Amino acid sequence: MAITAADVKKLRDATGAGMMDCKKALTENEGDFDASVDWLRAKGIAKAAKKGDRVAAEGMVAIVSEGNKGAIVEVNSETDFVAKNDKFVEFVNNVAKVVLETKISDVEELKSAAYPTGGTVEETLTNLIATIGENMNLRRAQFVEVENGSVAAYSHMNGKIGVITVLEGSAEAADTAKQIAMHVAAQNPQALNREAVSPESLAREEAVFKEQAAASGKPEAVIEKMIVGKINKFYKEVCLVEQPFIMDTDKTVAKVAEEAGCVVKEYVRFGLGEGIEKKEEDFAAEVASMTK
Repeated sequence: MAITAADVKKLRDATGAGMMDCKKALTENEGDFDASVDWLRAKGIAKAAKKGDRVAAEGMVAIVSEGNKGAIVEVNSETDFVAKNDKFVEFVNNVAKVVLETKISDVEELKSAAYPTGGTVEETLTNLIATIGENMNLRRAQFVEVENGSVAAYSHMNGKIGVITVLEGSAEAADTAKQIAMHVAAQNPQALNREAVSPESLAREEAVFKEQAAASGKPEAVIEKMIVGKINKFYKEVCLVEQPFIMDTDKTVAKVAEEAGCVVKEYVRFGLGEGIEKKEEDFAAEVASMTK
């Protein structure tokens, strides 16, 4: 029988499974709704989908580098306990390898990529959710590459922070790239250089500086110099290449790279769960609700 869009939507609303999974279920079961629900449940897809509204802000950041290329991914889970599960850790590390091999940075495209042990990345994640019983989410991924240079990866706090740095100019600067990656993990710069600072961020700082300078009551010419000085100080605080190098504060990061025959071309820093609104749990209220 013909499978209509309305049939697919009905099954999706009932199970929370994806559109393509619902269509496949209906096709496999000749349009039988109940059989399709059971088919999705048997595959673990419906069970996994029902967990999709839970906040997943724990998890792991995995990184891998090889020669002049590198990859970084973040996969979230609901609890730190699951983040330490061997199967979960294996999955995240394998996805990082998939990114390295395929050069895919787009998450939706990555989900459709082949997983090393068979099936797709998304199918493997769905099965993992069904097996472990906790919501998980492939949040973001990034592939980096340089034609003539060095790439280094650094993981901090057991996968809570992951950094990849790309230096251009020498393929023999892996150690320097690694040290700069450690710097990025610790200092968390906002941008690579002045050009990369967002106009909105700069405008907010300028507004504050102008107000502070105006309140000083000093002459206009002095105020202008004060503002310029504060803006330059702001750049040195937030731009990676202008920051004092954490291992030798007498040098900037740009100077350290220069001494290795390179320039810092790019960096990627993933902090686990950053930007995810975490639900605040009231433990007492949760216990009380369980006794009602």
